[in-house]
Amino acid sequence: MNDTVTATQQDLAALVEGARNGRVRAIARLISLVENNSPSLRPLMGLMAGDTGRAHVIGLTGSPGVGKSTTTTAIIGAYRARGMRVGVLAVDPSSPFSGGAVLGDRIRMQRHSLDEGVYIRSMASRGHLGGLSTAAPQALRVFDVAGFDVVLVETVGVGQSEVEIASTADTTLVLLAPGMGDGVQAAKAGILEIGDVFVVNKADRDGAQNLIREIRNMVALDSHGADDWKPPIVRTVASQEEGIEDLVDRIEAHREFQQAGGQWAARRLTRARSEIEALALATVRREFHTGGREGLEDLAAAVRDGRLDPYSAADQLLNRS
Repeated sequence: MNDTVTATQQDLAALVEGARNGRVRAIARLISLVENNSPSLRPLMGLMAGDTGRAHVIGLTGSPGVGKSTTTTAIIGAYRARGMRVGVLAVDPSSPFSGGAVLGDRIRMQRHSLDEGVYIRSMASRGHLGGLSTAAPQALRVFDVAGFDVVLVETVGVGQSEVEIASTADTTLVLLAPGMGDGVQAAKAGILEIGDVFVVNKADRDGAQNLIREIRNMVALDSHGADDWKPPIVRTVASQEEGIEDLVDRIEAHREFQQAGGQWAARRLTRARSEIEALALATVRREFHTGGREGLEDLAAAVRDGRLDPYSAADQLLNRS
């Protein structure tokens, strides 16, 4: 099949069935169709709709150098030891030339590359702010259809715009490390509000206890009701797999807490709402750049010359599309 040509319903159905049976090539092909915004995407999502919503999506975010990939690798091993199938979506910075992922699929997670219960895929952010790729929500549906119990989403990094992972994941891990000024950065970036579990990695380094104290004080300032989840702080040395079992236990405890209190369904409703909104806005933007371009130029000139106000111009543009 060619991405530029809409695949037949039979071809798509065969791909989806292959993914359901855990065939790596089918999974890879489906994610490629998603990432390339294939014309087949609309019917494809229709075929997969009934099989989604099962996997526990765990997001990992944190500054470069805190050990996100090493932690991801260790978490994979812990979940595999528990008999669970694990998918990984690693969102990498885009190449300025090809638009593709710079870091590659398995460079950082080679020990799991031959495990049939693990599938690792890199996806380029393609300049999208928020730490994720715009195609990430649809790619997660592919992992879901393929029957993965857990899907780990590793973001590009963390900054003031890179908190989008909270609306995509069921459980968000915020990774920090001593000696990097992460406590201050976390407060500035607003990620204290999105963290369900805080992970102080490289906890064998000097300053780890001070960082833990700093995070604990910051979390205490946040308003939590008596029935709210209190984000735990977990010490790890991911390179030695120290603290990883405790971390996975806390992740599972968060899942159970959400499912018992109704937050699980509420968070997924928010995720679906955001996905619908993003797709609708993308459609409107695309229409403006095709059929509405000529009208937009005329309206822009009218606003520039003072013949029309921008609100009226926006109304006219919407009525034309």
